[in-house]
Amino acid sequence: MAKLSKSAKLYLVVVFAILYAPIFYLIFYSFNSGGTMSSFEGFTLEHYGAVFNDTRLLIILMNTVIIALLSSLISTAIGVLGAIGIVFLRNRKTRNAVLSLNTILIVSPDVIIGASFLILFTMIGVKLGFASVLISHIAFSIPIVVIMVLPKLQEMSGSLIDAATDLGASKRDILTRVIIPYIKPGIFAGFFLALTYSLDDFAVTFFVTGNGFSTLSIEIYSMARAGITLTINALSALIFVVTLGLVLGYYFFNQRAGQTPGTGGAKL
Repeated sequence: MAKLSKSAKLYLVVVFAILYAPIFYLIFYSFNSGGTMSSFEGFTLEHYGAVFNDTRLLIILMNTVIIALLSSLISTAIGVLGAIGIVFLRNRKTRNAVLSLNTILIVSPDVIIGASFLILFTMIGVKLGFASVLISHIAFSIPIVVIMVLPKLQEMSGSLIDAATDLGASKRDILTRVIIPYIKPGIFAGFFLALTYSLDDFAVTFFVTGNGFSTLSIEIYSMARAGITLTINALSALIFVVTLGLVLGYYFFNQRAGQTPGTGGAKL
């Protein structure tokens, strides 16, 4: 692997500094005892205390976590089966068409997706709230899972399935004891990425949420419109730490799976 030149390293440092400086600036002032972000008057945790003492905010946090976990689990299950179905499609044109449709859903603007779901739920009479947000998050997470699982499926040798078939394994055994163990890193990657997208999503959720139900992204937006307070800084800092933890968790599982010898399926 070629080493980066000094200019390339400097360029990366500048890029990451520009990206992360506003975040660390926000986190720094979340510990400010003053009420503004103009000057740092002293260290305090009162803004974090205000977050955890706000019952309504804790309920919204719980809503956000439940939506993220449920949507990630369901979308991972559907996405894995969808990716397997795509790989085993015999017609190449049909397979490429399905992959193109999946990619379109990923690159489509969130505003378009959110507005489409709003129109759909209004037409079929689905009440905006928990159910509408959950369905929307599942829908935009499935293509992400498919994209993360496909590479592992494509690198899996067909001889594994042939060997399992020759040994008398049923289709269920092949799925649960050969395919699933082999693509486990992709499954974990898809799950964590779907979880992160769900926790951070604003545009789609903004369209499909209703009165009496909210998520953290919507709540932060509402609080910011009323005026920037350091409570928003503390809440945003907590979300950043959680998101960072999810990313590190993904890399931990990915690295652990990569170090495990014999990634093939379990014995039949």
